[in-house]
Amino acid sequence: MVVKILASQAYKSASRSLLVAYLLLLVAWPIVTVYVKGFSLGWKPFWDEISGPIAWKSILLTVKLSVVTTIIQAVIGTLIAYVLVRYSFRGRMLLSSLVDLPFALPTSVAGLMFLTLLGPSSPLGDWLNRIGVQLLYNQTAIVIGLTFVTFPFVVRTVQPLLEQLDASEEQASYTLGAGRGYTFRHVVLPAIVPGILAGSMLAFSRALAEFGAISLISGNLPGKTMVVSVFIYGETQNFRPEGAAALSAVLLTLSLIVLWAINTLTRGKGRLG
Repeated sequence: MVVKILASQAYKSASRSLLVAYLLLLVAWPIVTVYVKGFSLGWKPFWDEISGPIAWKSILLTVKLSVVTTIIQAVIGTLIAYVLVRYSFRGRMLLSSLVDLPFALPTSVAGLMFLTLLGPSSPLGDWLNRIGVQLLYNQTAIVIGLTFVTFPFVVRTVQPLLEQLDASEEQASYTLGAGRGYTFRHVVLPAIVPGILAGSMLAFSRALAEFGAISLISGNLPGKTMVVSVFIYGETQNFRPEGAAALSAVLLTLSLIVLWAINTLTRGKGRLG
C-alpha cells in the first residue's frame, strides 16, 4: 500500500513538472521574449514605435472594429445558440457543424472566399457594385472577416448554459401569461449572461490578432484600413523587429487582460463549456 501511495505521488509530481515545463517552454517563454524584444531599446523607443501616426491609428482601428465585431457576435451568437438548443428542425445538425467551420478553416482561405464571393468579377460583387455597395477593401470588409473568424465563440460558450437550463422554467413563464420576449429577458438571459460575456471577450481577443483573412480583403491602407497584425507583418518585412515586437506586446497585453477578465468572471460559476 505504501509503495502504491508513493508511486501515485511520484506520478502526480512528474505530471505537474511536465505541465509546468510545457507552459514555460511553449507559452511563457515566447511571451516573455516578445516583451524583452519590444523593450530592448528602452521605454522611449518603445513608446515612439506604438505612438507613431500609422501605428497608433492601426491600434485604434483594430480595437474599434474588434468591439463592433464583439457586439455583433454577442447578439447573433446568442440567438443562434438559443435556436440550436430550443428548436428542432431539418438541417439543425448541419447548422451546428457549420458553426465550428471557422475553427477548422485557415483564415487565409476565408479571405479568399470573401474575395471570390464579393469581388467585382462575381455575380454578387458585380450586382453590389452596380447599386453602389462596396464590401471589399474598407472597414466593412474587416468587420465581415472578423465576424466570420470569431463566429463560434459566443455560440459555443452560451450553448452549454442553455442546455443546462431547465426548459420547464420557460414553460412555466408562458403558462403564467408571459410572452417570449419577456421570458427570454427575465428567465433565459440572466442564466446565460456569463457565457455571453466570456464568449464575447474571447471573440474580442481573437479579433485583435486576426491577420490571414484581413490581409486579403481590407486593402491594407495605412491609417484607414491597416490593422495592427498587418502593420506588424510590414515591420518584419522592413527588418524592424523591435517595432514589430512593440506592437505585438500591445496586442499581447490586451489579450492577457481579456483572459484575466474571463477567468475572474467565470471563477466560482463553474465551467462554461
